[in-house]
Amino acid sequence: MSDVTSRRIGSAAASTPRTRPDTSAVDTPSDDKLWATLAHFGGVLWFVPSLGVYLRERQHPGRARQESKEALNWQITFTFGYVALLLVAAVVAGILLLTPVGNVAGIVWLIPMALYAVNVVLSITAGVRVNAGGAYRYPLAIRLIK
Repeated sequence: MSDVTSRRIGSAAASTPRTRPDTSAVDTPSDDKLWATLAHFGGVLWFVPSLGVYLRERQHPGRARQESKEALNWQITFTFGYVALLLVAAVVAGILLLTPVGNVAGIVWLIPMALYAVNVVLSITAGVRVNAGGAYRYPLAIRLIK
């Protein structure tokens, strides 16, 4: 490449101002619906996707903010319940292992797995309902985030 060509390319690039995209803009209705839906579907992967959507949308008014808050509240409630059931299952399985019926101790671990299955069903149900244009409130969710 000649020296003149490289100066032209370099000068054109240097004169073009670099701007950052405006992240304060409100999402379009289709984006809002997408983020609201993803907040619920993400519940299948525990609370991290719902938390990410909530942190992204908490400053923006709209459905995605409300639905991500609802999904995150459910995921926090579910996580507390899941950890509690794991602890109870560990204690019960440990006690059962000390008895003559110790070989049934593995069945106790199905209880936390059943709660996870409930989480998957509710998260998918919520995602489908929100994607169809409705709203969803999880049963038994503790509303920690107002």
